[in-house]
Amino acid sequence: MPTEKNTITQAFDEMRQSREAFTPDFDLREVGEISLLFNGIARVTGIPGVGYEELLKFPNDLYGIAFNIDENDVGVVLLGDHWHLHAGDKVERTQRVMDVPVGEGLIGRVITPLGKPLDGKGPLNFSQRLPIERPSPPIMDRAPVNRPLQTGVKVIDALVPVGRGQRELILGDRQTGKTAIAIDTILNQKGQNVLCIYCAIGQRASTVAKVVAQLTEHGAMDYTTVVVTEGNDPAGLTYIAPYAATSIGEFFMEKGRDVLIIYDDLTQHARAYREISLLLRRPPGREAFPGDIFYIHSRLLERATHLRDDLGGGSLTALPITETEAQNMAAYIPTNLISITDGQIYLSPTLYELGVLPAIDIGKSVSRVGDKAQLNVYRLATGGLKLEHAQFEELETFARFGTRLDEQTKKILDHGLRIRAVLKQPESQPVSVPEQVVLLLSLKNRLFDEVPLENMKAAEAAVRKAAGELPEEVRNAFFEDKKLSEEHQQVVVEVCKKALSSFTATISP
Repeated sequence: MPTEKNTITQAFDEMRQSREAFTPDFDLREVGEISLLFNGIARVTGIPGVGYEELLKFPNDLYGIAFNIDENDVGVVLLGDHWHLHAGDKVERTQRVMDVPVGEGLIGRVITPLGKPLDGKGPLNFSQRLPIERPSPPIMDRAPVNRPLQTGVKVIDALVPVGRGQRELILGDRQTGKTAIAIDTILNQKGQNVLCIYCAIGQRASTVAKVVAQLTEHGAMDYTTVVVTEGNDPAGLTYIAPYAATSIGEFFMEKGRDVLIIYDDLTQHARAYREISLLLRRPPGREAFPGDIFYIHSRLLERATHLRDDLGGGSLTALPITETEAQNMAAYIPTNLISITDGQIYLSPTLYELGVLPAIDIGKSVSRVGDKAQLNVYRLATGGLKLEHAQFEELETFARFGTRLDEQTKKILDHGLRIRAVLKQPESQPVSVPEQVVLLLSLKNRLFDEVPLENMKAAEAAVRKAAGELPEEVRNAFFEDKKLSEEHQQVVVEVCKKALSSFTATISP
């Protein structure tokens, strides 16, 4: 009997070992099927274990994101053309969230939010994948915004400064030059050790092609990544585009790099999310937008920040663009974005029609970071400039009625016209810091006031050229934290006077 018992025990041990060593040659997968399909949205049944925002795989390598987890089915946003799908097609869980390739290999490439190249330069070379939805850095991981991001646009750098890690909204009506300001900012980052990401959200293919050609022509694609969704792409792709672009930027920020990201534009993003939400039967609110429209933009823009030095000191600066209708800044989406961001640059169609380009309304534009993120020399050069411009605009309105003006009022008007002339700037011609400083100091010292208005363009060019003749130590002093010395100021003024001497007979000392 003992021998028989041992034999049985041994047999059970062998069976257990065989069972534990057995490896099935099939995968246990949770597979459902499409019950309903319409306009970029699918209803899927048979996958009760699916999680919110989980990536689901459809036939022909089409993917979707689980958006509505209902009792009987799942509402899925499709991320591509769905013409080949039919009710009854199988759907697999991937047990991962939507992610995007990131790495140095993306610099200089034009891609979709899914990481597919559009530039014909072959497959992407990437180091890893990151989820498109990531938590924003905690407050204690952030550092103050105290380093400037020079846009090369005189009026912005002087009066509405942008810092590295800031979120500055660009808004205005259609065709007022919003994208032009963003592209000029990218062009000005050449040689500044700032990587740029341009995210085109629901734009026309011709518009995107023009932007890419412009960046290529000026050599800006060497440090820029372009993430594209076109106007005819599904709403799901348009919705994920800015999140994917932000994850690409965060990869570099966490490596200690400075990154600039342009969202062009978040009005299209909001409309895509509204379309998705209405198709998923989510309750509509104001202007038919869902109640969480503020949240989708705030969780996007809160990811832009300046990290502490012990975390690498990298930064992600966001310039979101939004469109107003009939100059209505109080509309739903613009007011949401104004309240999220650290200031706004408002472009006026009235100024655009008058030929004042860039058409930035200085009175309605503001930076809530202010001169904390501005070079010290700008504080000296722009002191009182905004007030002088505001006084000029107010008096200009009265002067149109033919009112008799006293000498003091005429001086204010003449000086204001010179301010406006100096702050004008052609597209795709960013201005360097030394050139901006000499122009602003010339305005501050009223050196342009004796120059006839018709000669202002040539006079400005002469002063900018004179900036290159400044001694090296003076130019270096522009970038220092300490105040510009009286001696250096005098050197600048003398050089500017000499440059303007051929445009005016007398320049007051």
